[in-house]
Amino acid sequence: MKKAVKTAKRTACPEEVAYLELVRTTDVLGRRMVGVLKDEDLSSNQYNILRILRGSPDGLACGEIGDRMITRDPDITRLLDRLEKRGLISRWRDERDRRVVMAKISPEGLKLLGRMDLPVEEAHRRQLGHLGKKRLGELVALLRAARVAG
Repeated sequence: MKKAVKTAKRTACPEEVAYLELVRTTDVLGRRMVGVLKDEDLSSNQYNILRILRGSPDGLACGEIGDRMITRDPDITRLLDRLEKRGLISRWRDERDRRVVMAKISPEGLKLLGRMDLPVEEAHRRQLGHLGKKRLGELVALLRAARVAG
């Protein structure tokens, strides 16, 4: 019969505990948003691209879109292909530099985001509204400070 190997329980440092809580919370909040996005057959990265392009009515270079993404996706081209196929964006080559591909949200993409604005806002309120404005402001400040240091 084998002897059980005793392992010492390691106590996580406060930074690790905070990191793990942040990852768990991100997962829970992200899963709750999936339903809103699923209703419109969008991934979170596709939704993010549409939001980015809505804020840039003249369009953006694909590299700039990649830089503005919330979560990095190495295959922006594939995401843009899917959005273009659905008529939610348009793409063209920059006239000054043909190597640069530009993207712009289409009227159909704007309509889609318009339909989603209220359900997304309501989902966020259900997720975090119980914290109240003051605590949400503190949370935002703490998260921004963590990103700057990271």
